[in-house]
Amino acid sequence: MGCAASILPDVDSLGFAAGVPYGHPFGHRGFTHSLFFAAAVALLCIPFARRFGASPLLTFAFVFVSISSHGFLDAMTTGGLGVAFWSPFSNERFFLPWRTILVSPIGVGPFLSSRGLRVLKSELLWIWAPCGIVAFLGATVRRLAGPA
Repeated sequence: MGCAASILPDVDSLGFAAGVPYGHPFGHRGFTHSLFFAAAVALLCIPFARRFGASPLLTFAFVFVSISSHGFLDAMTTGGLGVAFWSPFSNERFFLPWRTILVSPIGVGPFLSSRGLRVLKSELLWIWAPCGIVAFLGATVRRLAGPA
């Protein structure tokens, strides 16, 4: 569920085919990248919490963080118009002060190029390696703590 939630914001890229301009509130990195959208989807997931053996609060927090992390990572990229974190209340776009992740080209063709390979290397360095370190440390702490 976390993986699906983390890529859900990019459903807005379907708007390109429908003619929705990039800077439109429903354009790329607009409403679906907002904290409001993340909270709304997280709230909609609460009724399914028990089915997954989790508390409603944990379910909300997990889905909210999974979705909102996408916007924060996009706000660390080197291109685009920024992220509309406060949509639907404001369409102002923001970047974070550190923009270290190379912006990914849109579309399969451009992604399967030398530029796409540079983007993958950037994401490996700035996203996947830190996540792997955190996962390794978490697993080590759990193993050292022993059974609950």
